Amino acid sequence: MKTPTLSLPRAILFDLDGTLADSAPDLAAAVNLLRTERGLEPAPYEKLRAVASAGARGLIGAAFNLTPEDDGYPELLKGFLDNYQSALMVNSSLFDGISSLLQGVCERGMPWGIVTNKFARFTTPLVAKIGLHQAACVISGDTTPHSKPHPAPLLEAARVLSIAPQHCWYVGDDLRDIQAGRAAGMMTLVAGWGYCDQTQTASWGADRIMASPQQLLELVRQTALQAA
Repeated sequence: MKTPTLSLPRAILFDLDGTLADSAPDLAAAVNLLRTERGLEPAPYEKLRAVASAGARGLIGAAFNLTPEDDGYPELLKGFLDNYQSALMVNSSLFDGISSLLQGVCERGMPWGIVTNKFARFTTPLVAKIGLHQAACVISGDTTPHSKPHPAPLLEAARVLSIAPQHCWYVGDDLRDIQAGRAAGMMTLVAGWGYCDQTQTASWGADRIMASPQQLLELVRQTALQAA
């Protein structure tokens, strides 16, 4: 299959958890605190890390084998969110290479922004504390009436930046990210360094799969040269 040609973006948008921020340690700690409070052994970290991009639904599902439709889920959800809000920046950090990637994007005169399903009560303090405060826009899961995979959050980001969606790239590590980006008319790129299952990403229909932030920055540079 022929690799699709990418046009030089005027802006790059990123998912947060699993793409820019390695927040799995604190997300896993929040759900494991629920287990220990109930006299249960902590769930294995790697099991929780693999579903970190799925948020509360994924983490509670992995830790307690419950879905939002099950009895007891609402109580666990409230406890998880409270636990996380009280300790959301203990062991979280930017992935290696993200700072250089964002600096390189800025040096090319491109704005970059964040579009996440994380609610603003968590996004706002995390973005400030983890060093992403220079984002040109931050769209949280409750900024618009819909969350990803609906395109509304991405379209709102494009509106805030005053850049047409087709001139934006969207980078994420979850199928919902790629679905939302495609629905919004953006070029989509998989953050292969995140929490995604590497055996599944080829079937997502993204325009590119990036192995590292450095590879993504090099793609920006190559696309700029081709456009010159």
